[in-house]
Amino acid sequence: MENESTFVAPEGVYTVTEEHKPSLLPHITSSAPPAYPTRVSSIIVRFPATKAGGGPGFAQLLGGGNKESRKEKPKDDGVSLSSSDTPDEDTPLAQEPTQTLFAAPSAPTKKKPLARPKHNIRTTSSTFITRIQNAEGSPRSLQSKQGDVTFLFYNAAKSFLWIEAGSKSKEPLARITFSAYPTCHDVNILTSSSERLDVIIGFSTGDLVWLDPISARYGRLNKQGSITNSPCTAVRWVPSSSSLFLVAHADGTIIVYDKEREDGSFTPQDPVRPNADSESSKEWDPIDSIFVTNPISGNGVGAPGKVEKVAKNPVSHWRVSRRAVVDFVFSPDVKYVAAISEDGCLRVIDALAEQLVDCYASYFGALTSVAWSPDGRFILTGGQDDLLTIFSPWEQRVVARCQGHSSFVSAVAFDDLRCDGRTYRFGSVGEDNKLILWDFSSGALHRPKFQATHQQRISMSSTVSLAVRRDRSTIYLPMGDESPLPRYHPAPSRNDIAVVQPCLIKPIDSDILATLTFLPRSILTSTKNGYIKLWIRPLALRPRIKRHPAPDVDVL
Repeated sequence: MENESTFVAPEGVYTVTEEHKPSLLPHITSSAPPAYPTRVSSIIVRFPATKAGGGPGFAQLLGGGNKESRKEKPKDDGVSLSSSDTPDEDTPLAQEPTQTLFAAPSAPTKKKPLARPKHNIRTTSSTFITRIQNAEGSPRSLQSKQGDVTFLFYNAAKSFLWIEAGSKSKEPLARITFSAYPTCHDVNILTSSSERLDVIIGFSTGDLVWLDPISARYGRLNKQGSITNSPCTAVRWVPSSSSLFLVAHADGTIIVYDKEREDGSFTPQDPVRPNADSESSKEWDPIDSIFVTNPISGNGVGAPGKVEKVAKNPVSHWRVSRRAVVDFVFSPDVKYVAAISEDGCLRVIDALAEQLVDCYASYFGALTSVAWSPDGRFILTGGQDDLLTIFSPWEQRVVARCQGHSSFVSAVAFDDLRCDGRTYRFGSVGEDNKLILWDFSSGALHRPKFQATHQQRISMSSTVSLAVRRDRSTIYLPMGDESPLPRYHPAPSRNDIAVVQPCLIKPIDSDILATLTFLPRSILTSTKNGYIKLWIRPLALRPRIKRHPAPDVDVL
């Protein structure tokens, strides 16, 4: 029977087995609305069967049993300094710039060891980091770990917390407090191990922190807003890259960084394109293109026409929208980015060519969340219209809308364990405090009634790239009026789109729900104030779909 801690789905009963409450944080009041909502990320780390002992950096971070380590007196100039600001021996030298964002290596080279952040987080005198607190006895506990361990990272007020899911101790492994608000973060799955974790944290000031909690070291990028002072809204590591990551900002831009590069002097180009037919200029249209500033080509790092010998950040700068970019995700094959913004548009961007492929408008209001299906066939969004929308980027159309929420949708996610290419399970949470599960079968839905201007881009079963360059692909041959296929797609009428009904609606008694994540053994939900629940799955399943292998996209 259902209660506050259980719900019954078609596959069985889900039960809350673990909770992390914001009341455990004395400096956070649950009655006050959060300046920035809590976001949660997870990583599964496999610990070896036998361990010789923890590294000294890890012991330093956790304080060797000390409950709290306060910072040294900050420098008067307010600039972040470190007592250990010399590069590690394994830090690679700066790379020569390349003209392609995700360039493949031109010739086989000896693989360099992974770089680690430069600064010691426990002894730093940075004014940006104000406090570190650690769980007592954590070094001994983690040294004894074996097998798969799930770690969670999340922000709460000005703190960033690291916890272990399933641990008997509810105290965080580490709690780091900053002078600015953490707004988003991501963990690099490629480089994660029992010896290192690469975490990128974005802040309300635009600053970025590269943190390795295991080695107790950190680095800063876009320090004091040297590249942009616009608040960070989302950050993602480039899958299969140990160094590249993308950051979305509230000014409508997405910036590409390399964690191993220093900040450079950078000024983005004015988004006005010259008209080839005359001396006049054409204003940039955000629904027809993205505006890219590549520092390598001048007008960014260094003088026009010159290329500096040492590559600097940013790697590239995309002006996507005139409104804030809310979130973005990579396609499973790591070739495309689906970005949503406050202007109500979903944009599909060719990350390799750095150009806009398609732009889809919402029914009304801003889009708030986005996810890509594990096989790459569908993009799912949630919005302020209380709807979930399923897009087929292969066919350039809206496939279905999902009705069930009575307020803004906060988060959407696919359940990889219940997607098999014929049916898809996904979930959503909203400001109506509902957790909703949906089952979607593409074969059961009707086609749009009016398809006069519709041209199917490519076979649904094809593994060919979604968006081959428009000037080189037969799928983009000019139409009868000699104009290319439009990139902008207005929202179709509700009467022309199939509707998906929920398979489960679970009201949750809490403050506003903000996060939903499907883990191998559980479903994770969290509220804006940081109340985290883990709902254990009824059965242990294996993924039904293997994601596309991601190419090697490190910049050399």
